[in-house]
Amino acid sequence: MVPEPNFPAQPDEFVGRDTQIEAFRQVLAQGLLTGRTPSFAVLGDWGVGKSSLLLKYSAICSKPEHAMLPVFFSVSTELSDYKCFAESLLDTFTRTLETSDSLTTQFRNELQKWKLSRLSIGGVSLDRQGPEFFLTSGTAILKHALHDAWRQFVRPAQITGVIFFLDDLHNFTDPRAQGIALALRNQFQEFAIHGVNYSLCFSARSDYFSNIRSFAEPAVRFYDKVYLSSFTVPETREYTAAVFGDSLRTHHLSQWLYAKTFGHPYFLAFVSRQLLALAHGSLVDPEALWPAIFKRLEHEKFRSDLAQVTEREVQLLREVAKAGNDEVSPRQMSNQYERKYFSRLTEKALLLRVGRGRYKLYHPLFRLFLQEG
Repeated sequence: MVPEPNFPAQPDEFVGRDTQIEAFRQVLAQGLLTGRTPSFAVLGDWGVGKSSLLLKYSAICSKPEHAMLPVFFSVSTELSDYKCFAESLLDTFTRTLETSDSLTTQFRNELQKWKLSRLSIGGVSLDRQGPEFFLTSGTAILKHALHDAWRQFVRPAQITGVIFFLDDLHNFTDPRAQGIALALRNQFQEFAIHGVNYSLCFSARSDYFSNIRSFAEPAVRFYDKVYLSSFTVPETREYTAAVFGDSLRTHHLSQWLYAKTFGHPYFLAFVSRQLLALAHGSLVDPEALWPAIFKRLEHEKFRSDLAQVTEREVQLLREVAKAGNDEVSPRQMSNQYERKYFSRLTEKALLLRVGRGRYKLYHPLFRLFLQEG
């Protein structure tokens, strides 16, 4: 396996996460028995492999024994509202259905005709290019189009169900994000009630549900939740063996990698890539290569982290790094910072909120960089 820190892992090169994969297989088995596949959320901090896990899930559910159609959709920050989201998701669904091996030529031709530019909903015509930007219109578009697709294409093609994999749902920056979480829950619960086997699997930051107020709590309860953190020691060993080969020396190397990265998948991949580039086939003493690796990490990752923040925010980050404890609260800072600075840095994934009013830097290596700066 070639380590690629800036890309999700390919499903056939995926390592670790056995518990999470087994949980997904159980979800698929339940869906086959009941005709209703549960929806769930993959939650975790930056770089822990949420997208990789969604791609692995997608590959699993498309196997013949499950006969599910996976629709993978990356949620962009450029989506302006729920209507735009609904239309983009439908476009992705249609393209995925077109390329499905389960669809005959006749159905593919009919699917081409099905791509309508207008939808008549409850006597109201909604132009896909029109100015309507309301949550209700997006909901109506999904409801009617997906019900129609189920009857015309999904069931005739003997596809048992469809799972919509929404990667990075937290990127949806619409101010009514809480309403969107609830709208998706209502939408897909309605499908299940009517025997339409559509389900959701989305990835988001670990605190995605923490700010949802009581009116959207049904949305929180609707999803089974899978929490991702850094690799365990055995998972780090499995990853190291996949990259460097399985040997006694690799076992020692995995211990060294875990000590440096704490099993964080992004940093594991980054450091492993640099080791392969610098070692020239000899990994007798990886510690001798660490200064060069850390310098590269500083230039490729940490400096770009600081490039997205203000001087005041950099000052706050450096204070957090120099604090005596890993976790801090705003009251502990020697300088007074408005809470908006903590919120901004959390939004930029440079700080993690670990409890009510408590924060920490997103990784110890970032902390080390700030301390040395």
